[in-house]
Amino acid sequence: MRKLITTLLVTVFAIGIGNAQSLEEGIKLYQYQRYQSAVKQLESIASSSAQANYYYGLSELALGNTAKAQSIFSKYPEDYANLSGMARVEFAKGNETEGMKLATALAGKAKRKNWEPKKYAADAITYSEGGDKQQAVTWYEDILEDNETADILLGAGDAYQLVNGGGGKAMNSYEDIVEKDASNSLAFSRIGKLWYNAKNYELALENWEKAKKADPENPLPYRDLANAYSYVGKYDAAKNNLEEFLKRSDKSDENMVRYVETLYQAKDCPAAISKIQELKAKGVFKPNFYGILAYCYMEEKDSVSAVKALENVRKYFEVQDKKKIYTLDNLNYGRIALKNNLSDTANFYFNKALTMDTAADKSATMREIADAFKANRDWLISAEWFKKIYDTYGADAKSTDYFWAGIGYYYGREYAKGDESFAGMYALDTTQPHPLLWRGKCNAAIDNEAKNGDAAPHFEGFLAKAETNDRYEAKEADKMFAYQYLALYYYNSENFENARIYVEKILAINEKDELGNQIKDFIKGK
Repeated sequence: MRKLITTLLVTVFAIGIGNAQSLEEGIKLYQYQRYQSAVKQLESIASSSAQANYYYGLSELALGNTAKAQSIFSKYPEDYANLSGMARVEFAKGNETEGMKLATALAGKAKRKNWEPKKYAADAITYSEGGDKQQAVTWYEDILEDNETADILLGAGDAYQLVNGGGGKAMNSYEDIVEKDASNSLAFSRIGKLWYNAKNYELALENWEKAKKADPENPLPYRDLANAYSYVGKYDAAKNNLEEFLKRSDKSDENMVRYVETLYQAKDCPAAISKIQELKAKGVFKPNFYGILAYCYMEEKDSVSAVKALENVRKYFEVQDKKKIYTLDNLNYGRIALKNNLSDTANFYFNKALTMDTAADKSATMREIADAFKANRDWLISAEWFKKIYDTYGADAKSTDYFWAGIGYYYGREYAKGDESFAGMYALDTTQPHPLLWRGKCNAAIDNEAKNGDAAPHFEGFLAKAETNDRYEAKEADKMFAYQYLALYYYNSENFENARIYVEKILAINEKDELGNQIKDFIKGK
C-alpha cells in the first residue's frame, strides 16, 4: 500500500495537481463508459502522463478507433499500462495469439512487490474479446494474496464472470469492495447486474439503487435498469430509465439508436420518428430504422401513413440482414400490405410468417393473421383463419377463435358457417348465453321473414340463460333483436298468445317500436 501511495504522489507531482484531478475525472469517465468525454478530458494531458495516455488510448479503442489507440499506446513503450494497451489492440484486431503473447510477456515482468505488470496483463485479457480468461483469474488471485485494492478486486470480479462457475467468486469480490467503501458505485452496479442475472430482482433493484446513491452521476445502473425493464416488456419504465441514463452519458450514436428502439417499444412513435430524423440528419442511420418507421406509420389510420409504412417496410426488407428478419416482421409486412389493399402481398408475407414460426403450436401466429384480416374488415378471410385454428388444434383452441370465426362469417353473409362456429363455441361452455344469441342471429338472417322458426330455440335459450347468469348482462339491443324475431315468428305461426308476450317485451323497451305496434294491432281480438 505504501508503494501505491508513493506512486500516486509521484504522479501528482509529475503532472501537477490540476492535471491529476483531470486524470482522475478522465478515468472515472472511462469507467462509466463515457468514452467521448474521456477522450476530451485526457487528450491534453496524455503527453505528460503515461497513465492519462493509457486511458486516452483505451477510450479510443472503446470507440472502435483501433489504429489510433495503437499509435497512442506506442508513445510509452516501456510503461506497463501502455504495454497492456498494445496487447488489447492485438485482441481487438483479432490477433488472439499475439495478444496473449504480449500479455504473458508483460506479466513476466512482475515481482512480488511489483505486481502492476501482472495486473495490467490480466486487465488486457479480461476486457478484450478472446484470450485465456482463466489465466487472467490466476494472475488476479496471485496479486490478491498481498494486495486487496478496489481496482484489483473489481478486475478479478469481472474476470470471474467470464469463467464457468465464477459467479459466486465475482459476487464475493464486489461485496469485498463495498464493505470497505460504501461509495463505490461501480461495484454496486456490478452486484445489481449479478443479482439480476440470477433472477433475484429485488436484490438487483436494491443494489442498483445503492449504485445511484453512491454516485448520482453514474449512468450504468440506469442503463441496466432500462435493459431489465425492456426484457420483461415494461417499456415505459425502460424508457424512463434510459432517459435518465442519457442525461448522464455521452449521448453517443449507439446510445441514441438504443433510445429510438426503446421509444418504439414504449409506443411513443412520434418521438421515435423525430429522433430518427435527427440521427439521419447527422448521417446516422441503421437498417432497423426503416422497420421502426414502417411499424410506427402502420399504427396510423390515414392513407398517407399507410403508403409511408409500405415504402419503409420495403426498404427494411431490402437492407436488413436476412437473419434478422423475424416472424413478427413478416406479420407486420402483411398488415401493412392489407392497409394498402395488396391482398396477394399480404397473404405472401402472412404465409411466410407461418413458415418461419418454429413452434409446435402455431395458433398464436395464425391468430395474428386472422386478427389482421379482421382489423381490415376482410371478414370471410378472417373467419377462415380462425376456423383453421380450431380445425387444427381442436380442444386447444380458444373460445374466442370460434366467436370471431362466427362473426366473420356473419358479416361476410355466410350465415350457415357462422351458425356452425357459434355452435362450436357453445359446446365449449353451455352456460354462456352469448353463442346462443349469435346462433339466433345467423338463423334469423337465413329465415329473414321469421317463418320457419330456426332461430327461435336459440333466442329463447339466450334469453333464459341471460336471466339466470349472474356474470352476463344482456344488452337491450340484443334482447330487442330476439324479441322482434320471436314476436314475428309466433305471429306467423298464429301462436298469438306467445306473440303477445314478446310484443309486450318489445314495447316495454320502446313503446314506439314500429314492428311491435304493427303486430300488436294485427293480433287485437285474436
